Amino acid sequence: MAHQADARRALDERGYTGALIRGDNPLKLFEKAVRDRIVDSYYWKEQCFGLNAATLLDRAVELTFIGGTYGVAQKPTPFLCLAFKLLQLTPDREIIEFYLQQGGEEFKYLRALAAFYVRLAWEKDEEVYSTLEPLLSDYRKLKRRTRESWQITYVDQFVDDLLTKSRVCATTLPKINPRLFLEDENRLEPRVSALGEELEELDHDDEERVNGQSDESDEGQMNGHVDGNGLADSQPDHRSDDSMDGD
Repeated sequence: MAHQADARRALDERGYTGALIRGDNPLKLFEKAVRDRIVDSYYWKEQCFGLNAATLLDRAVELTFIGGTYGVAQKPTPFLCLAFKLLQLTPDREIIEFYLQQGGEEFKYLRALAAFYVRLAWEKDEEVYSTLEPLLSDYRKLKRRTRESWQITYVDQFVDDLLTKSRVCATTLPKINPRLFLEDENRLEPRVSALGEELEELDHDDEERVNGQSDESDEGQMNGHVDGNGLADSQPDHRSDDSMDGD
């Protein structure tokens, strides 16, 4: 019973004095059915009770997959439970940035957890984009547990889902403005693709190839005949003078 009080007290709206996100209790970012499953789950009671921002790090580095709920009973994954705990703790921005940095070195699931929290809890859209978009160059594999099976995804794909989809890991994400809107509002600089130089080289190669084919075609038309399909016929005319005179 004491374990449940750790979360249920925070969910009790009577006299709630904790941190607010978007003017409301952060835990309410999860739907009520999901919240109930989390606080009743074995992982929450045994592994999440009494955690703080430092000890949660120890749990996060042990994660081996991401996901929301699974199975017929829709049990919450450890990933979702830890995200719920982060919402309860509402750590400072510097701590989340530290999670993201540490995740880049070895602990990819820690990075995924921190990215999920950023998308849920950070209120300024431009900060969400500027923090998460650098992770689009992280191509490490992630195991993802779905409701009925397992999937392989990647860190960059997961981050892209966070920025473009409305629901991820059994959680409806807060609305976020499109990137182009933020650029028009001068709240974000235009994004420079990590593949920019490679794309320019490919475009340059394509232009050279097209120009080379065009030069060959022009040369063929200058030196030979053009048939009905507009193709140059460079074969010489072997007809004799006699056949040119007719019968």
